[in-house]
Amino acid sequence: MEHEHSPEAIRRRLETGPTHNYLRDWIYGGIDGSVTTLAVVTGVAGAQLSHWVILVLGFANLIADGFSMAASNYLGTKAELDDWRRLEHIEHRHIELEPEGEREEVRQIFERKGFEGADLQRIVELVTSDRERWVQTMLMDEYGLPRAVRSPWIAALSTFLAFLICGLVPLLPYLFGAPRSFPVSMALTGVVFFAIGSIKSRWSTSSWWHSGLTTLLVGAIAASLAYLTGDLLRRFFGLDGV
Repeated sequence: MEHEHSPEAIRRRLETGPTHNYLRDWIYGGIDGSVTTLAVVTGVAGAQLSHWVILVLGFANLIADGFSMAASNYLGTKAELDDWRRLEHIEHRHIELEPEGEREEVRQIFERKGFEGADLQRIVELVTSDRERWVQTMLMDEYGLPRAVRSPWIAALSTFLAFLICGLVPLLPYLFGAPRSFPVSMALTGVVFFAIGSIKSRWSTSSWWHSGLTTLLVGAIAASLAYLTGDLLRRFFGLDGV
């Protein structure tokens, strides 16, 4: 994303600090919601069961699986936050107990970046003159951690909402009793897959159409596998007419 490089614009941007990106949570929830609900629709359609079965299983999956994914994302992101805080505490303790050893770590970190002599010594003095700056430097350069960790609550909510919104689309034709509900459901879900991929391309180097088609292909494969599974189970267990 392009931004201004005037001194005032740079100052405002740096004062705001780094912003967290929850795009992956939206993409993750949106694609999984579409795939799993579409799998229910195509699987039941392949087994040639009634529309009511599609709605019951579809909505049950929409709520239960959406909550499960959101909870898993919350716990995973929370684990990252807990680890970040644990390492922050360790670095504070190390600075208290072994300040010279921690200064040597800072010196070697910046030495590896190409600084030497008086410049290296000055950087070490500047970094270690402020406790918070010192700890942040160690977290980022020693452990490779970000400056701040994303919110587990926002990550979970992003996944859940995207799952519900995108996962509802395959069920809409059945919910409103549309004629030829199955092909309409496939078409609408295909649009969702392509839209998710196209939007995702804004944050990548891929073209919008390539990203859209790639995501659409993933959905098509999932739908085909679910339909074939439902059809095989119908034939094997003799579910015709259920």
